[in-house]
Amino acid sequence: MNYIFSSLSKLLAFFSKLIKSDKLYISIDYFFATRKRLKLSPPVTFNEKLQWLKLNDKHPEYTHLVDKSEVKEIVKNIIGEKHIIPTLGIYNKFNEIEKDKLPERFVIKCTHDSGGVCICKNKNKFNWEEAEKKINKSLKNEFFWNHREYPYKGIKPRIMIEEYLEDNSPKGLVDYKFFCFHGEPRLVLVASNRQKNVNFDFFDMDFKHCPFKQEYDILSKDLIEKPTLFEEMKKIAKVLSKDILHVRVDLYCINNHIYFGEYTFFNNAGNENFIPQEWDTIIGSWLTLPLQSKNYQQI
Repeated sequence: MNYIFSSLSKLLAFFSKLIKSDKLYISIDYFFATRKRLKLSPPVTFNEKLQWLKLNDKHPEYTHLVDKSEVKEIVKNIIGEKHIIPTLGIYNKFNEIEKDKLPERFVIKCTHDSGGVCICKNKNKFNWEEAEKKINKSLKNEFFWNHREYPYKGIKPRIMIEEYLEDNSPKGLVDYKFFCFHGEPRLVLVASNRQKNVNFDFFDMDFKHCPFKQEYDILSKDLIEKPTLFEEMKKIAKVLSKDILHVRVDLYCINNHIYFGEYTFFNNAGNENFIPQEWDTIIGSWLTLPLQSKNYQQI
């Protein structure tokens, strides 16, 4: 049954531009992904509230926050350049990349979407042809249309090359995704074991493992230790989420140094169930929406 709904989701995305109504598209997209009818009168669960935000919390400045290049300058001015991963180049086309000037290791990514990433650990063995295919495919991806996430509407697709950062820890690079509500971090989703099948584990702000997961997440079998700089990371997440109803602030702690990753306004597009399901409602209670908005749309 899940396979059928997954196939329907892909089919919907393929024909996404044919459905002009955002609220109709979002309701269908949500149903295919979660097998549930979307209820917004009023929204109660976290996922329902994320769909409400797609329709009602439209701020043009959010576009700059999800542009992976532009956001660096914004975040640098808030928390300092030392927390920014250095950029090696910005390009409009793949054939503009000056390959000879690149270091031995680097990361290529698109500035406007999620998933358009190629990692080079050895330039002499790097498959440029495969990287070009992947990046060019991502450049054509108009990310807004996939799930109608407003911040991605109108972003200019570009290619960004960053320094490759490697953690000396045996467990490798770990990603800390802070879920912030009204400027307060309440949860952190830890992405670990990236060398294999990435694991996702939720922790509270005391770094206690939470008794829930999202539907397709694989929990880590290893003990995940609290990072030494966890309290500082919480402070950074708090500062970066100030005055935003809800946002996910992604940070890295690499060799005892904190780097900013990205902003995400709609975790998994608000389309992934929680297990147990009651946690969708519990987390949703942390987000208070301005339901008296003049643009409030009901389904």
